[in-house]
Amino acid sequence: MTSHARIKIPAGFWTGLRQLGIAAHDVVRKARLPLTIITEPVVTTTQYFAIWQAYSDLIDDTAKGIIELVTAFETTHYPPAVLATYHARDYRDALKRMARYKQLCPPESLRITEEGEHCTIELEWLNTEQAGPPMLVGITLAFLLELGRRGTGQPLTARLVEFSHSMGDVQALEAYFGCRIRIGANCNRLTLHRGDLDRPFVSYNAELLEILTPALDQSLDEQKHSLSITEMVKWIMKRSLTAGRPDIQTVASELGMSDRTLQRRLTDEGTSFKHLLTQVRHEQAREYLADPSLDIKEVAFLIGYEDQNSFYRAFRLWEGDTPSNWRTEHLGTNPIN
Repeated sequence: MTSHARIKIPAGFWTGLRQLGIAAHDVVRKARLPLTIITEPVVTTTQYFAIWQAYSDLIDDTAKGIIELVTAFETTHYPPAVLATYHARDYRDALKRMARYKQLCPPESLRITEEGEHCTIELEWLNTEQAGPPMLVGITLAFLLELGRRGTGQPLTARLVEFSHSMGDVQALEAYFGCRIRIGANCNRLTLHRGDLDRPFVSYNAELLEILTPALDQSLDEQKHSLSITEMVKWIMKRSLTAGRPDIQTVASELGMSDRTLQRRLTDEGTSFKHLLTQVRHEQAREYLADPSLDIKEVAFLIGYEDQNSFYRAFRLWEGDTPSNWRTEHLGTNPIN
């Protein structure tokens, strides 16, 4: 398993929402996530889906939300992985780059097939059994067509778009895609005119691609060998503690594996889920106690303890002292109870 559970939300996403009159704070609150996600936008798969569902709920019309965000998202706000597609040689090159570099920004995965006069792009979910919200599905497929339109400078249309779930105003989507929309399909798929793939991109920039391509390829290689299972589990735990004590089933689901497989992988790395949870709580407790603006009750809550006494008992086992005394000794401040 690689770092697929770590998803970075591009800054342009929040900018695009703001252009639609939707505040980032409102989306994060609706998703019931910490506001720090706006400034530290690395999230788990579940949190990523929650953000997209919150946007969908706030805009209250899936089709409208798809079309408005895709068309409002300015090219200048594209992250590097997407810039490498926008500046590709032609539409085919762009789509191939998109499928490749999508690995850097999961959980979506794209499977491209060319046959006869058709090119189909099917959306699949990478390392998660959980299906993404309809809004994210629609945005992903709509952006692939938008990429072709912006890159070629031509008003391209699709041949067919298939969605597995209801997408709101179907007529609005058909007007945007320029083709029939099929709802209730067994997959989420965009079918393009294969001849359009040969259209050159007016935004082609060979010099920029020479800079971006090696850097992105290196990032892909590093990602494949980056985090161990232990590091991934600890990262997910730290992001989930405020919602209560994370269990092995929840964390395993985030990593796209069974709890038995996860426990075996952790054993292979010389540790256990219970040990890591204790370690994470200890590390986070020290980090939060180093912030004098947080009182002890808040620290207990932030690391997943329902009551302050349980936190006190655990902290005594870790440090041989109370949280208040530890804070006084390390920060030179008066105890905050």
